[in-house]
Amino acid sequence: MRKFSGFAVVKEAFNGHKGWENQWRHAEPKKSYDIIIVGAGGHGLATAYYLAKEHGLKNIAVLEKGWLGGGNTGRNTTIIRSNYLYDESAGIYNHAVKLWEGLSQELNYNIMFSQRGVMMLAHNVHDVQVFKRHIHANRLNGVDNNWLTPEEAKAYCPPLNISKDARYPVMGAALQRKGGVARHDAVAWGYARGASELGVDIIQNCEVKGIRRDASGAVSGVETTKGEISCKKLGLVAAGHTSVLMQMADVQMPLESFPLQALVSEPVKPIFPCVVMSNTVHAYISQSDKGELVIGAGTDQYTSYSQTGGLQILSHTLDAICEMFPQFRRMKMLRSWGGIVDVTPDRSPILAKTPVKGLYVNCGWGTGGFKATPGSGHVFAHTIARDEPHEINAGFHLDRFKNGRLIDEAAAAAVAH
Repeated sequence: MRKFSGFAVVKEAFNGHKGWENQWRHAEPKKSYDIIIVGAGGHGLATAYYLAKEHGLKNIAVLEKGWLGGGNTGRNTTIIRSNYLYDESAGIYNHAVKLWEGLSQELNYNIMFSQRGVMMLAHNVHDVQVFKRHIHANRLNGVDNNWLTPEEAKAYCPPLNISKDARYPVMGAALQRKGGVARHDAVAWGYARGASELGVDIIQNCEVKGIRRDASGAVSGVETTKGEISCKKLGLVAAGHTSVLMQMADVQMPLESFPLQALVSEPVKPIFPCVVMSNTVHAYISQSDKGELVIGAGTDQYTSYSQTGGLQILSHTLDAICEMFPQFRRMKMLRSWGGIVDVTPDRSPILAKTPVKGLYVNCGWGTGGFKATPGSGHVFAHTIARDEPHEINAGFHLDRFKNGRLIDEAAAAAVAH
């Protein structure tokens, strides 16, 4: 049902762009491309768009085993922020926020970006110390972040319970006012239309089954369910399945895949003004433009490719939401889902060349994937086009897991989206 309802929305949204609609819905692959991107989610489509727009490359294909935007791009809680601790993380996520701010105009498509603020709650002395450290680090990197007292937090978000009798009382909060939300599938559609108009082929229902290499070991093409396709460069941007794809090129990745769970309530009138996150109680919440309360949970405790997840995680999350926002206790939940996230040992992504010539990888975002979409695509396109990293993603290489120069963002990214 999701697939066909998505097509119906796309058909309505792109009324007047019939030629483009037909291209991405019915395009068949050519025998050869200069560059192939595997994965037609936000990151993959953004990469193709910037390869064409910023670097003038035309002979590009994006291959998707399902339908456009049907993976993690359509299975996340849409939160955007850049309040990460380390310089490298602040650089990539703040680069993304700046691109988000002008993306509707850039793509000439309304992605519904709303900078309503992201507030992270502190429930104990450790939380207070950690968030204040983040605030100071963020300010040094030009990232907006401010400390709020419990009373200031409630003034910013009136439904918040700041009672001292709560199981996890609110002791303060860190607020990034430039954070917010966007419509996830609209981002994919906007980048898809932009890339298509620049000559990129977007080919759906085309699963990659193998990666071909020439006598020198360099990438020479892919084997797909639509036949063999040659290429000079190959970029892998398939969240949750990167390890499987990289094994086709005999490259082992430092990744584990987990279901990350979320759910939405019945729609109600506007009541929730911002995004509120609590790492301590593993829950976060915002309200969509349709009126649903969008509630995020943590990752399951076991590796899996499941897109559902375990009931105990959702139950724990709803307990926390009901305590922090008592007025929501009678709300009915409509649906739940799980997105498959790749997690690295340091909870930071990999955007890099690989040991295989012509093979590039963008993966390991964990819970940070959606918020990084435009920034990730922009710097990954630079890496592929110039065969060297952009200064913003230079630190997110594979060798850091050998030399120990990790970017440990577990405190900022391990649970909350």
